[in-house]
Amino acid sequence: MSVLSVPLEELRTRLSAKWRLYDPDILPMWVAEMDTRTHPAVHQVVAEALDRGDTGYACGSAYAEAFAAMAANRWNWQLAPSTQIRRGPDVMSSIISVLLSTTEPGDAVVINPPVYAPFREVIRNYGRRVVEAPLTAAGRLDLATIEQAFGTERPAAYLLCSPHNPTGAVHTAAELTEVMTLANQAGVQLIVDEIHACLVDPGTTFVPIQTVPGGERAVTVTSAGKAWNLAGFKAGLTIAGAEVTEILAKGPVSGQSTPHLANLAHTAALTHAQDWVDDLVVEIAANKRLLADELAVTIPQLSYQPAEGTYLAWLDCTPLGLANPTRQFRERGRVAFSSGIQFAQSHRQWVRINLACSPELVREAVTRMAASL
Repeated sequence: MSVLSVPLEELRTRLSAKWRLYDPDILPMWVAEMDTRTHPAVHQVVAEALDRGDTGYACGSAYAEAFAAMAANRWNWQLAPSTQIRRGPDVMSSIISVLLSTTEPGDAVVINPPVYAPFREVIRNYGRRVVEAPLTAAGRLDLATIEQAFGTERPAAYLLCSPHNPTGAVHTAAELTEVMTLANQAGVQLIVDEIHACLVDPGTTFVPIQTVPGGERAVTVTSAGKAWNLAGFKAGLTIAGAEVTEILAKGPVSGQSTPHLANLAHTAALTHAQDWVDDLVVEIAANKRLLADELAVTIPQLSYQPAEGTYLAWLDCTPLGLANPTRQFRERGRVAFSSGIQFAQSHRQWVRINLACSPELVREAVTRMAASL
């Protein structure tokens, strides 16, 4: 059975944010939740814990070991779980912990807009200064702009999203090697969010930052939450490069802060559901092609070029000449997307579309978009 085949009537019974924020007649394709059922292995381990009243504190290194095993198998990334990996509540908490460990109030931190909105929020909320090194018009890393930001702003850290959210760009080994070289030469701590690492199209190579030259000085933050749809079970990992493991001892977030049931769920996903995510990315890639085809026929003013990473489509709606595309699609078409302005002020005409759904819902979304016009 298809991974993305949960009927709409069943999805409508869910109580999560995706299905409860808007009116029931709105088709929600905004927040990054997937329309999947819980993998049986994850369901079993959580159910068994509840049956035995096992709802205390997390313990042990099974999650770190499961991730290290996957990293070695998928990417030939060799890790020492006991010294390089630390559990935390979730990816954003882990990012905060690393930022507090490696920067001081007032320090500059580089980001690449358009980018995941919480990046900007945590930098500002903890008294650091945002420095923007925007992506190119094609949605790739602009290495010259990054180098200039390092030289003129003297940042303490650089927060990179890999694969990139919202564009879906999968950074190449050459790009990451140059980024790592620039960061190390400038004394900038590179912090890389790799939560979408497993969500790349078949045939596409994801490159962990720590596997490129100089990557032993990078810090990776990640989680099984995105690829296995476990956002409700918060559990993140901070992975320090071999030369900066001391950062793990400085952070304010304790490994004990990982919820026990989340720790069990993520470990089960990494251990028993690798084939599941491999099947998933085939369906996501098909949905990207379907969206492009449907738009070409139904709303030919719009051109969508599928990216290789994530299950998020990044769509420029400027040709439609709308004052607010997201609002018009939601209010007139009854389909909800994420507004581009969340990711960059310069992208008010863009929308981010969640394609982790059935093909039927992709078609319905385009039909509703067209109806709104």
